[in-house]
Amino acid sequence: MTINVLFIVLIGLASGLAVGSGFVAFLAVLGVIPRLTQLTKTMKLISWYEWAVVLGALLGTAGSLRDPVMSFSPYVTIPLGLAGGIFVGMLAAALTEVLNVLPILAKRVRVDDKLETLLMAIVLGKIFGSLFHWIYFVGR
Repeated sequence: MTINVLFIVLIGLASGLAVGSGFVAFLAVLGVIPRLTQLTKTMKLISWYEWAVVLGALLGTAGSLRDPVMSFSPYVTIPLGLAGGIFVGMLAAALTEVLNVLPILAKRVRVDDKLETLLMAIVLGKIFGSLFHWIYFVGR
């Protein structure tokens, strides 16, 4: 019994270390956070961005392990959700900027002159998909 528990703990720690190392390598190699600070012109706050990512990963891990139930009023939940969405959106935008995904996609699909339309389609698709998910699936 004790050996099984220790084995599971070891596998859990090893898996967490592997995933965490991959996440850090992903952010470090691509330079997502420095690019995000360049885009927002907040280079002096780069340590705040880094700590936000670290604390978000730790709190997300703790939350997924414990499955907490929090009862906030909508006046607190809405700003928290907006702040989280803005941060994730900016992080995704910085990643897209680093990888130059959209220009490559536009050339492959042969819509070089419609890059703004392509970007708006992606943004609106994300918004409507998220709204559909929250309206239809959450709370059931």
